[in-house]
Amino acid sequence: MRILATTGARYDKGMRDAAENAGFHAHVYFDAATREKAVGFREAIAGRFAVELGRWHEGPIGPHTSAMYQVAFSPEQFASIVPWMMLNRGVLRVLVHPMTGDEVADHTSNPLWLGEPLPLDLDFIRAHASRSVPCGKLP
Repeated sequence: MRILATTGARYDKGMRDAAENAGFHAHVYFDAATREKAVGFREAIAGRFAVELGRWHEGPIGPHTSAMYQVAFSPEQFASIVPWMMLNRGVLRVLVHPMTGDEVADHTSNPLWLGEPLPLDLDFIRAHASRSVPCGKLP
């Protein structure tokens, strides 16, 4: 097998630079059956990482169709936090998305799901993105 080296110049047209990303949000979803696991997961995150923990939302809020809480962290923390979440989330579902300023793309084209994806209210995202209200500013 022969492998050809390329400069990548013809492949990167229209691609975005990772430096455009201001940080990440991880949304940890739970229900009545997994709430205690979510509590333990949150406590473990807080004990291990310097992150910003969002409020508990016991039901759907904004584009999120399930109870959840948010974890905000910097791009520099991604390589340590996300693999740890992968290994320790258990049955919890986690949405990780960048904060590029394009809320629609961040939630639809650019997310990383740990576990089975949940539906998001894309109409909510589109309506609020047009008013520049990022999901990180949820009540």
